[in-house]
Amino acid sequence: MTCSGDRQRIVRALELLDAGELEPPAAESELWTDEVRHPSLLVGLVMERQQLYARIDTRVDEMIAAGAEAEVRRATSAGASVTARKALGFDELLIGEVGAMKRRTRNYARRQLTWMRKLAGVQIIDTTGRTENDVAEAMVALWLRAAG
Repeated sequence: MTCSGDRQRIVRALELLDAGELEPPAAESELWTDEVRHPSLLVGLVMERQQLYARIDTRVDEMIAAGAEAEVRRATSAGASVTARKALGFDELLIGEVGAMKRRTRNYARRQLTWMRKLAGVQIIDTTGRTENDVAEAMVALWLRAAG
């Protein structure tokens, strides 16, 4: 079991590694290796970067329209926990920086994509211009091939 302090140190180390400020460990990572995991199909969904960023911007706008800023202010007034205050966009909304919230969310999405692509055995499906049904069919086809 990991305590919250350990989790924060691990996240910070990963951020520094992603920023190029730490050297990766010399040994091969055991995360998601065949020896460690049960047989599974690991699928990563990606889309063209500009489309992804446009979807993030639209989602942030929808959150703002639905009252996210007021919700953050209420949480702050009620004494929001340290964990809650670390939520993506929390601080940006407090100072009214919606543009910064969008930018930070896009950066987070980029880091997620970088992390996902490094996973051993991940099967990438590009969702750009595809319907949900097309993507679901592609996932089923991957599963059938893997089960095969």
